[in-house]
Amino acid sequence: MVKLGVIANVYQDRPLEEALKGFKALGIEAIEPGCGGYAGKAHINPQELLNDPVALEHLQKTLSDAGIYISVLSCHGNPVHPVEEIRQSYQKDMCDAVLLSEKLGIDTISCFSGCPGDCDTSKHPNWVTCAWPDDYLEILDYQWNQVLIPYWKEFVAFARAHKVTKIALEIHPGFCVYNTETAKRLRDAVGPEIGVTFDPSHLIWQGMDPIAAIRALHGMIFNVHAKDVRVDAMNKAVNGVLDTKHYSDEIHRSWIFRTVGYGNDEKYWKDIFSELRLAGYDGSISIEHEDSLMDREEGLSKAVSMVKKCILCAPQTQMWWA
Repeated sequence: MVKLGVIANVYQDRPLEEALKGFKALGIEAIEPGCGGYAGKAHINPQELLNDPVALEHLQKTLSDAGIYISVLSCHGNPVHPVEEIRQSYQKDMCDAVLLSEKLGIDTISCFSGCPGDCDTSKHPNWVTCAWPDDYLEILDYQWNQVLIPYWKEFVAFARAHKVTKIALEIHPGFCVYNTETAKRLRDAVGPEIGVTFDPSHLIWQGMDPIAAIRALHGMIFNVHAKDVRVDAMNKAVNGVLDTKHYSDEIHRSWIFRTVGYGNDEKYWKDIFSELRLAGYDGSISIEHEDSLMDREEGLSKAVSMVKKCILCAPQTQMWWA
C-alpha cells in the first residue's frame, strides 16, 4: 500500500526525534534518510550503528515510537569516481548502507549509478552528452565496459549476499544512468537487482514524458521521489535545457526545481501516480523539497498537501461495480 514519505534531509539540522515529530505532524508515514555520499549522515550513520547494538536498538525504538518507518536508505554518491580516495569513500558508504539495511530488514537502497572519468588517470568525472566527435563514443565504451558494468556486477553480488535485492538507481543527469535507456542497459548487463528511483523532476527538464517512462520502466521502479520542475519557456527557447548556471540564478536558468504543484499542475501529478498504480508500484512516495523560492516549512507543507490530493493509498480493488 502506497505511503506518504519524505527525504529526511529536509530537516537535517534537527535531531532525528525532533525531525520525526515534524514529519508526523504533517501526516508523513515514512522517511528516506541519508546514510552516506552526498546525502550525508545527519540522522543515520551506518558505521556507528553497525558497531553499536544499543544505538541500533535505540534507532528502531525511536522510529517505532514515532509511528514512522524507513522506506529505503539513501546513499547517493559516485562509487566509480576516477579519484581512488574519493571512490573508495563512496564505495564504503554503499557497502555500509547494505549492511545496515540487512540489520533493519530493508531490501532496497537508493543511490546513483555514478560516472567515471574518461581514462584511468582522470581526476574528474566525465558525463558524455553527445556521440560526435568519435572521442566521446570511445569514452562511453571505456566507462561502461571497463568501469561501470564490472563495478555494479560486484556490488550487486555483495548486496544480494546481504539480502538487499533492489538497487534503486536515481535517474539523474551527470551520471551514466540518466534516462530510461541507460537504466535498462545497466540492468540488462548486471541483473534484475538493478532498478530505479523514479524522480520525474530529472526527466521533465530533459524533455521526457514521465508517463511514457513509467510504462517503459515497468517492473524496474523500486522507489519514487516526488519533486517538481518548472521549465522557463523563454530561457529554454534561447539556450535549451543544458544549463550550467547556479541553481540560485533562478530568473536566468532554463529550469529550476519546484515544490510539487508549482512546476506542473494537480492533474499532471494525478496522472503520474495513477500510472504508477498501473505499473504495480506500492511503495512510498518520498517528497524531496529543493525549491529555492520557498523555505522548508512552506515548501514541504505545500508539497504534502498536493501529494495527499493525488496519490492512491488504498489497495487496488476489483471492479466492484461490474
